[in-house]
Amino acid sequence: MSDLPRLSAAEAAARLGVKPESLYAYVSRGLLSRERDAAGSWFDPLEVEAFARRRRRTPSTAPRATTTAPGTPLMVLETSLAHIDDDELFYRERAAAELARTESFEAVLAWLWGADALRVPMPDDVSLARRAMAALPDGATTLDRLLVGVTAFAAADPLRHDPAPEHLARIGSRLVTGLPAALAGEDAGGAVASTLWRALTPSEHHDGPHVLDAALVLVIDHDLAVSTLAARVAASARASGYAVVTAALGAFDAPLHGTASRPAARMLRAVRDGEPAGAAIARAVRDGGRGIPGFGQPLYAGADMRATVLLDLLRETPGTGDVLAAVDTVCAEVARRAGAAPNLDLALGALTLWARMPDDAGAVVFAMGRIGGWISHALEEYDERPMRLRPRGRYVGPAPE
Repeated sequence: MSDLPRLSAAEAAARLGVKPESLYAYVSRGLLSRERDAAGSWFDPLEVEAFARRRRRTPSTAPRATTTAPGTPLMVLETSLAHIDDDELFYRERAAAELARTESFEAVLAWLWGADALRVPMPDDVSLARRAMAALPDGATTLDRLLVGVTAFAAADPLRHDPAPEHLARIGSRLVTGLPAALAGEDAGGAVASTLWRALTPSEHHDGPHVLDAALVLVIDHDLAVSTLAARVAASARASGYAVVTAALGAFDAPLHGTASRPAARMLRAVRDGEPAGAAIARAVRDGGRGIPGFGQPLYAGADMRATVLLDLLRETPGTGDVLAAVDTVCAEVARRAGAAPNLDLALGALTLWARMPDDAGAVVFAMGRIGGWISHALEEYDERPMRLRPRGRYVGPAPE
């Protein structure tokens, strides 16, 4: 272990969510190994990850505390959009894997929204969004530019506050077609995947937009992620489609959700460029402190089917050999050392690495596809009683003197 990046005792305890005393108890019971030197105790990041997964799978026999009132906060929401059966993702009654291979992103959204076709914004509106994005400093991420672009499209829409539900699909259309155009410096109207491809990479790979189109379809919806819940809460208050997407992006731009493909891409790049897989994985775990980037998805018994489909599409695409070799090497090492399966973030990291996109491009692809899901959920929520997602708080602070 000494030649790999290691976790200090404090880092290992934080990763497991325990006190240092508990960590050393695991060592004394032979559940974890450690190395000691003059600087202290050091732990193998992958061994810590494997132990963390075993602990999560061990059911607790302690009684659960009932600290919330019945029905609040609301923990289950009915939805007719996405469901997972036997490790397969479905949008309504159709398999997402089949849709990704046979339908365009625009066609799937039109079907989900009950629209004939997506409506593109006027060139002046796209130009306004482009200028707003360009005004941000050089250090701004592409997600920052997307958020500013949403605000610009909202400011240019005189009907943005109209409460009629049909405006949700119109607003969704403006965003999914207009934002990539603004990023690419083009007028809206071309295929979304092709426009987004040109916005994110200089590569002219013929098959790139096709793979990107499939990725957009695969990320439209996936149970009730935190960003989707934020979208539904905003829609419950009858926020406009722009405000729904803005609320969702606030929850999305987080390392435990929308931006998790960034460290996965960096890890794959290191392995592709020659670093041993064990060292690259250990460094990613140590630097991120949140597990192995690109692995683990609790909604699946095995691998995340979105990752499986997207990686299979990459295997069918010329020129992906070096990236997929890195993927296979990392997957084999993680399976051997930690028993975890790849998830969507690893596949998005592989896509962006192959396409020569920046490290945060996977998050942008994810967000652009998920806008379609957020608008779909807003359409559902508009049919419900307004403000139903306003939970009640239960005070648990100090008693008054």
